[in-house]
Amino acid sequence: MKFGIHLPQFGRIAGPEAIQRAAVRAEELGFDDVWASDHLAAPAQGAYVPSHFYEPIITLTWAAAITQRVGIGTSVLVLPYRHPLHLAKELATLDRLSGGRLIAGAAAGWLEAEFEALGVPFSERGSRTDEALDVLRACWEQDPVNFEGPRVRLNNLRVRPQPGRRIPIWIGGASDAALRRAVRAGDGWHGTFMSPEETQPILSRLRAERPEEDFILSMRVAWDGLSDEKDDLRRRLELFQKMGLQHLLASPSQPELDHWLASMEVLAKLFSEFR
Repeated sequence: MKFGIHLPQFGRIAGPEAIQRAAVRAEELGFDDVWASDHLAAPAQGAYVPSHFYEPIITLTWAAAITQRVGIGTSVLVLPYRHPLHLAKELATLDRLSGGRLIAGAAAGWLEAEFEALGVPFSERGSRTDEALDVLRACWEQDPVNFEGPRVRLNNLRVRPQPGRRIPIWIGGASDAALRRAVRAGDGWHGTFMSPEETQPILSRLRAERPEEDFILSMRVAWDGLSDEKDDLRRRLELFQKMGLQHLLASPSQPELDHWLASMEVLAKLFSEFR
């Protein structure tokens, strides 16, 4: 099993020093990858999304510039928020500049207020996500690019630089539509905040439809090395490992940077038992 850690990218802890110190420490501790999440705006009331939220692609560029080995990933990009041609260029550039370290977690999104602010119909988020996935692959793999979809038309265009490898795309979401999308277009599945018991039927379904070992099964969990009971985390890790989970991303909850870094150290020690 491989292990990632979320960067302190949101809330009052977030900032340039915090992001870089956590990225460097993650690399020193042997984490496989560091991650950033995606929200552009937050309702003033009624949602758990922090209002202080650094943009994920720029955050990962900032982290990649000060590290050498650790992977970088998005958990997850909301594809309908961005034009897929622009996004293809951004992600290919980030992958090139980082030396081929990017994992592109991607999903359709859920926060309707953000869609409304961007002028993107919430009801179209699924179809826009499917089209965006196809555009990304076309831009990364065709030269010149020719693509015609319901909203995007690319006619004999050169979109360079292209990635020097296949950027893995892990599809987020647990709905039936998201799971079908992962099977059709993903290089993996990236769940969010689910227990082992909730995750088991999804992993069984996905593995039955995508049996190849390089189709990665991943889960993001809200685990903190300082405040959570270690024996309970160990129990859940054992269950995840037995059911075939291949990657786990932990997101600490500490509000101060020194405590966040200390939480990372505890988690790294725990995870080392399951490598």
